Amino acid sequence: MIKKFAVSRDDEWYEAWPDVALTVGGKLVCVFSQCTHHGNRSATRLMITESTDRGRTWGNKRPFTELTNGRPYWNCARISRLRDGRLIIVADQITKEREGGGRNYLWIGDAEGTNWTGPIETPLEGIVPDKLCELPSGRWLLSAHSASGQWLRYSDNQGKEWSEPVLVAAQEGLKLCEVSILPLEDGTLMAFLRENSGEGWDCYKAISYDQGESWSGLYRMPLPGCHRPVSGLLQSGRVLITYRFMQGGKGWLGTWTQNFFAALTDQESAKAQERRDQWTRILPVDFDRSPVADLGYSGWVQFEDGEIYVVQYIVDDAPKGQIRGYSLREDDFLIAAE
Repeated sequence: MIKKFAVSRDDEWYEAWPDVALTVGGKLVCVFSQCTHHGNRSATRLMITESTDRGRTWGNKRPFTELTNGRPYWNCARISRLRDGRLIIVADQITKEREGGGRNYLWIGDAEGTNWTGPIETPLEGIVPDKLCELPSGRWLLSAHSASGQWLRYSDNQGKEWSEPVLVAAQEGLKLCEVSILPLEDGTLMAFLRENSGEGWDCYKAISYDQGESWSGLYRMPLPGCHRPVSGLLQSGRVLITYRFMQGGKGWLGTWTQNFFAALTDQESAKAQERRDQWTRILPVDFDRSPVADLGYSGWVQFEDGEIYVVQYIVDDAPKGQIRGYSLREDDFLIAAE
């Protein structure tokens, strides 16, 4: 059964685009943007908040960056936990109109997110970055998109030096962006991509067999209308993807998207190249009732006992965007056959 919790709501601000990490000590750390409006960045800053009771209540909300008036501004922050327990945040700084000219920066925190170093500039250009992805080899992958496609750079010395840009995906006729890179148990890397034409088309994916140095594909997944996929492996070995469902068609006011979904699949389906060879189970998580609905950028973690905790932003019963949390389990997708 899905349970909902208030993470952050401030009716003076538009709060959106959250992500969450679970510390070694069991604390949840959530980062998000606080701005004038989705389409108005006349005032913007990144915020951070914490929960010590598994997301039931949240406190210690504070600005993570200074308030900026207009450009440049911090856009979309992501947070992840490194293998050594440290936390790392990546965010794109927007310098030009139409979210162009983005450059990505890192902040590195201690194991509980108490002290941070940064921002540290990286050479990766583009907007709306993926989480920093650390491979079992220790390699870091950092990815963002531009008008020319989805790109990444990798580092084998924890960000001291970065590779030249690597093209993850680009195809004429498709608007591919907002990747989520997932390392599978056999070392294969999957790149799940939003298709942003507004037609409600499937999630696309690309595959790497060499730790991100080259990519093949594109392949369709049975996840129609998939915006901003956020993927990860569950303790069971299955794959969980949370995303905004965008059905396509005529969009006006808040009609273009109102649904937030989570999808369950397995690693063989993730690697399959034919749509008909993949299975997914799609769980509706929340619906935005607002006439100016806006939702769906998310992050999630799994506790040791199997509970999954998700954060996303939604308007719903607030005058502006708010951050909401959800508790669910893999059993919410299916009951094992007797």
